[in-house]
Amino acid sequence: MWDYSKKVKDHFTNPRNVGEVENADGTGNVGNIICGDALKLTLKVDKKTDKIIDAKFKTFGCGSAIASSSALTEMVKGRTVDEALKVTNQDIADYLDGLPAEKMHCSVMGREALEAAVKSYKLGGKPVDYSHEEGKIICKCFGITEEKIISAIKQNNIKTLEEITNFTKAGGACGKCKTDLQEILDKVNKFKCEDVKAEVKKFTDLTTVEKVHNIEDVLSGVIAPRLIADGGNIEFVDLAGSTVKVRLSGMCKGCPSAKSTLKNFVEKELQKNIDKSIKVEEVK
Repeated sequence: MWDYSKKVKDHFTNPRNVGEVENADGTGNVGNIICGDALKLTLKVDKKTDKIIDAKFKTFGCGSAIASSSALTEMVKGRTVDEALKVTNQDIADYLDGLPAEKMHCSVMGREALEAAVKSYKLGGKPVDYSHEEGKIICKCFGITEEKIISAIKQNNIKTLEEITNFTKAGGACGKCKTDLQEILDKVNKFKCEDVKAEVKKFTDLTTVEKVHNIEDVLSGVIAPRLIADGGNIEFVDLAGSTVKVRLSGMCKGCPSAKSTLKNFVEKELQKNIDKSIKVEEVK
């Protein structure tokens, strides 16, 4: 039997914000009832301030899925949509005073629903459906794509097959995909294992090729998925000393909050994952 925190039990037995926002400004659908979990998140946004003034959910799933959805709606209300996007699946778990390792996929589902709902808002309110993800299906039992697995590995620093299952459910049924999962895990973590010494090098001591390699890994694995969820993207252009030059595209290009995104998200993620000296500059 899993050990649930008091907050998890509270949000399961007394879920907040159940239902659907009327005339929602953003609607995100994730999961699949056939596979066991599904979540619909709707948002009401003050378009003058971009603040989320209401959030409701409908969840089909276990107690952890319901509790995670309830917690998420409480966490995002009062935040701007960009501030809400900074909420991670780990933040959801922490808000609930922790989730059993085997139930972390419930917080991941909440995070994905938030990305889909915000993307929906930025696209003018058209619902965004992640319940039928495009891409190569690795786990056929739960319909989990390679892209989703890679994203989970990078965002949560996953090291084992068991953790992949905990965060994505992939491999949790028939197990036939475990060989493929191990190959993906090895591939994603390969650059960390090839040269242990390289991990402890200062950024200034790395070769230009090593610097660029590390930057591109963070851009493609951590930053780009978040921007793509909003209809945008980012491209590495050049490196000048500790200044990373990038080009924004899609909905990010020309966006009024582009400078804030570069400074408060892109730059901070590069500093956190690589080196505090890194600065980001946009190339038009």
